[in-house]
Amino acid sequence: MTLKPLVGILLLLLSLNLIAQDSETVKYTASNKGKFFVSWGGNRESFSKSDIRFKGDNYDFTIKDASAKDKPKGWHIDYITPSRMTIPQTNFKAGYFISDHYTVSLGIDHMKYVMQENLTKVVDGYINLPLSESGSTYNGTYNNQDFFISDDFLKFEHTNGLNYVFAEIARVDDISSLFNLSNTDVFQINITEGIGGGILYPKTNTTLLEKERYDEFHLAGYGVSINAGLNMTFFKHFFIQLDLKGGYINMPDIRTTSNTAESASQHFTYIQRIIAFGGIFKI
Repeated sequence: MTLKPLVGILLLLLSLNLIAQDSETVKYTASNKGKFFVSWGGNRESFSKSDIRFKGDNYDFTIKDASAKDKPKGWHIDYITPSRMTIPQTNFKAGYFISDHYTVSLGIDHMKYVMQENLTKVVDGYINLPLSESGSTYNGTYNNQDFFISDDFLKFEHTNGLNYVFAEIARVDDISSLFNLSNTDVFQINITEGIGGGILYPKTNTTLLEKERYDEFHLAGYGVSINAGLNMTFFKHFFIQLDLKGGYINMPDIRTTSNTAESASQHFTYIQRIIAFGGIFKI
């Protein structure tokens, strides 16, 4: 009878020791469910050509196959300066692991779109401004004819910026074993794939037909996107994310002047190359 309490104590100590050993062998990176993450980075973009339609009370014309480029800042302190973070092309994302392999997130891709000027493009439509307006020098009917797009005729930029505000669902898979990485709490490699959708809220810098410059935020349309990436996590909580992201943007209501009756519309595809830095943690 006197041995029973002693045996019970020994069994309790043994079980506690086994639990402690198990907790030591379970790595933080072995399970993702319940973790939060946030990232910040930069991008370069390429855009397809697009037809851009401009319409108002006295004009309605389309520039065919307009080309555009981004406006890179390069490696710069503005990326981490709060008052200047919208100057470079940036990417922000915050999300949550709903399971070990799936995340939901919200983000903002701050892209920049600059229509290339001083090129000859095909124009279709008409311009019939009052003769008292300086832009009336461009009056005429254009039947799919070549026209020189000078910077006096049109400046058209989504440079502050082409803001894609999106929700995304993504899958994450650990591929560390392919590189013989045994301690993923020190270094882990993941691949990611995601699909998203959201709104376009650009701040469009426009000077059209010698009218007064306009540059204000406006809800212009929607976008959808897919992406694939490589995630490298260091010491459980810090990561670098490399993403290739492509998408479709449709903006049927782009503000071009202070007159709400005047607008532009366009749709195009794009590709982003993104590098972002972030953290992953549990609360």
